[in-house]
Amino acid sequence: MSTPNIASYIDHTILNPDAAASDVARICAEAVQYKFKSVCVNPIWVATVSAALADSGVLTCSVIGFPFGAIPTAAKVFEANTVVADGANEVDMVINIAAAKAGDEEALVADISAVAQAVHAGGAILKVIIETALLSDEEKVLACRASVRAGADFVKTSTGFAGGGATLEDVALMRATVGPETGVKASGGVRSLETAHAMIAAGATRLGSSSGVAIVEGEQGAEGY
Repeated sequence: MSTPNIASYIDHTILNPDAAASDVARICAEAVQYKFKSVCVNPIWVATVSAALADSGVLTCSVIGFPFGAIPTAAKVFEANTVVADGANEVDMVINIAAAKAGDEEALVADISAVAQAVHAGGAILKVIIETALLSDEEKVLACRASVRAGADFVKTSTGFAGGGATLEDVALMRATVGPETGVKASGGVRSLETAHAMIAAGATRLGSSSGVAIVEGEQGAEGY
């Protein structure tokens, strides 16, 4: 796979809480240079990123309920409406992990569907972070099934803040569960071109990484998202 093709899979990501405006500006410039799919940032940076990426073809992505997902659905909806109003084209939400651990599929569907409706009403797409490092395979399947039922556009492996990231096994399991129509985003620990290729071969249609430049340059990224 050529570098331009791999770049189009990557959400170039900066989610550390101490990121400065200069860091965000650098990520945006890199995304435009390498033609990444999107720049993914915390909500406070969405308006800044949307303005920086205007007319570039690179999308603006933000996270909500991040990184724990342990906030009421109404708060997630509020966050979703806010980031979409600020210019987000894509929204990555964290599920109610406790509901997944309890096997409560209906609670997951209710939480995700409320956010999906808000995101889609604003013309954006929704990715659902199921936080695979904290779930059993059975719970991963439950969360993916709930995401599809709720109208999510993607399921996503990880926040990168729970002690584990994407694995080939999880990506393959998620792809098998959601079928061919729903996207699968591998995030957390994708730091090399070899790993990126392997994740795509396992079923990923998007990659979240803070090592996007290293990936397209065929180098090994540093520790991080």
